[in-house]
Amino acid sequence: MKRLVQGFAAVFIAAFVLMFITHRLNEAEGYGGGKTVTVYNWGDYIDPALIREFEKETGWKVIYQTFDSNEAMMAKIAQGGATFDVAVPSDYAISKMIEEKLLLPLDHRKLPNLQYIEPRFLNLPFDPHNRYSVPYFWGTVGIVYNREMLGGKTITSWNDLWNPDLRNQILLVDGAREVMGMALNSLGYSLNDTNKAHLQEAKRKLDRLMPNVKAIVGDEIKLLLANEEAAIGIVWSGDAAEIIAKNDKLDYVVPKEGSNLWFDNMVIPKTAKNIEGAHAFINFMLDPKHAAQNAEYVGYSTPNKKALRYLPKDIAGDRRFYPDLDSAGHLEVYENLGKHMLAYYNELFLQFKMQQK
Repeated sequence: MKRLVQGFAAVFIAAFVLMFITHRLNEAEGYGGGKTVTVYNWGDYIDPALIREFEKETGWKVIYQTFDSNEAMMAKIAQGGATFDVAVPSDYAISKMIEEKLLLPLDHRKLPNLQYIEPRFLNLPFDPHNRYSVPYFWGTVGIVYNREMLGGKTITSWNDLWNPDLRNQILLVDGAREVMGMALNSLGYSLNDTNKAHLQEAKRKLDRLMPNVKAIVGDEIKLLLANEEAAIGIVWSGDAAEIIAKNDKLDYVVPKEGSNLWFDNMVIPKTAKNIEGAHAFINFMLDPKHAAQNAEYVGYSTPNKKALRYLPKDIAGDRRFYPDLDSAGHLEVYENLGKHMLAYYNELFLQFKMQQK
């Protein structure tokens, strides 16, 4: 009996030691709350100097981790193995996360800098009254093109891309919603279309584009276009601003048929351990000077109206990246298509990609 008790005691002590070690490891990785704030964001999507300033100002250490798709981010948060205090999902993902109860409601009393957000970027359909999210960046999807490589021609339409003269001259971003949306818009359909006949029609039209497609790529699209490896690229507006800054032969256009108007917002996932620190970080990023610094570094458009005063005029006044949205009825926000319809989009896009040689 004594040996049995000693055995149980040894197991208990070992388990306690293991739990303690795990807890300390989790704290070291930012999963333990306390004096850390774990931020889960897109890659290269914040000025590192702002993280250091937040740490200095508040005493909280920031653990910064990145994801490369909304789907990967949502899956990790849903699994619950790792905890994140702040995440930065896109519009349709926010809607889905609210639906699946993956987010905590925000305490607006702890976000006084929310007053600086342009009203037109608040109370949007994916999060009425901004109960769960506040704006971080916004932008469009469009076409970057090299005027010189195109012999002085301009691009104004998605349908321009099907010109046989553009053989092997187009880079596509590796995104199902972006590429399928491009094809749907070129046919006059909504980029949120769920009619399978329309989606099949869009897929067939994409197949006819393949001779003009040089590659379907990720972040390297910025370097490839800046280095003139291709004449045309389908990109997000912030990437376009970065590319154009490196090569002034390039221009950016939102096609006349329509395109995506997107929003990335800051949220607090349901597994957050440091809710106070999460609110402090969000409010810090909403400060107009911080928002301006972040926008200038990242290249995307800030929704912070007061931040525009602190941005160089050639940035804040560039209508390619700060368009007049009051007259932009041809732009659409991605809607949450639901699990099955999203899988259908992804399958059609995969079939299209498999044709690439």
